[in-house]
Order: sequence, then C-alpha cells, then structure tokens
Amino acid sequence: MADTSDFRNGLIIKFKNDLYTITEFQHVKPGKGGAFVRSTLKNLRTGKVLDNTFRSGESIDIVRVERKKYQYLFKEAAGLVLMDNDTYEQITVPLEMFDGGDKFLKEGETVELLVDDNEQIVTLEIPIHVQLEVVETEPGFRGNTATNAVKPAKLETGASINVPLFINEGDLLKVDTRTGQYMERIKK
Repeated sequence: MADTSDFRNGLIIKFKNDLYTITEFQHVKPGKGGAFVRSTLKNLRTGKVLDNTFRSGESIDIVRVERKKYQYLFKEAAGLVLMDNDTYEQITVPLEMFDGGDKFLKEGETVELLVDDNEQIVTLEIPIHVQLEVVETEPGFRGNTATNAVKPAKLETGASINVPLFINEGDLLKVDTRTGQYMERIKK
C-alpha cells in the first residue's frame, strides 16, 4: 500500500471518494510533534483546488491512469465524437465533461483523455491555447485605442469573445480555452 512518502507532483490519488491530482506538497518536520505533509490537491472532475494536511506515513490510494490522444471529429446530440489516433476507434464523450470548453474546439483538434484501469474516462483535457479565425466583428475605428476598449467577435467555432478594436474579420487569434479570453493576434 502506498503512503505519503510516495507523493510527487502530478500523482493521482483517490481521496474523499473522488480523484485528485497532487499539484504541490511539502514534508514538514516540526520540532515538537509528528511530521506531516501539506498538500495542494486539484479535483479532476470539477477542477476545484483543495489544501489538505496528511500525517507522515498515512496510507493513500494511488490511481493509475493512462493518457490517450484523441482527435475531435464532430458534435452530435449525445456529445462530442472523438477518434483514437492509434486504433481509429470512435467514441462519444458527453458534453458535461468539457465544462464549456467545447465551444473553442474545431474539427481536427487533438484532445487528451485520462483513462483509468477499467477503461473509464476520468477526465478530458483540451489544449490550453487554440488558434481560431474571426468570422464576424464590427470594424474598428482609428484612434480608439487609448481606452483599452473591446468589442465582441464571433469565432469560426461559433464562440463569441471580446477582442481589442484593431481586430478585423479574417484575423487569426490565439485564445485561452480556460478563461475564454483573447491572448494575441497571430500573423498568417
């Protein structure tokens, strides 16, 4: 059985009947009392971060997961259809697993699935940054940049984000999928 001495960043454990990944940990040996391990855990399903303290040597349940790359094909009523890049097998993943990030996925984009020993999908990771083209936006006016003003823009996937006034239709943008914010314009 594994214990807290096996902690490392990125390790996935079962804690409070849910799966968490260890993002940070520190072993502490105070002058008085027993040693303990401070840790920061991130819930794989909800993304919530939790600080927890374990006694040194406390047993933990390590969950073995495998990362598999899939290609996003198309969206249907049941969810998003993905194809395994190695076996060309297609699966449908429910929309709830994407937490709204699916609006930034275009066909052909690569996503990663974390799959446990029972071939159950633990979580799904989309790319942090994607490149999308602006298909619809109002024209910007010269000289309006002093106020950091923004305007809405519709992207090729149908998502709408706020962009600076100098962005025009046809521009290629780098978008952060975690926050849905404009990052920069990419030169073609």
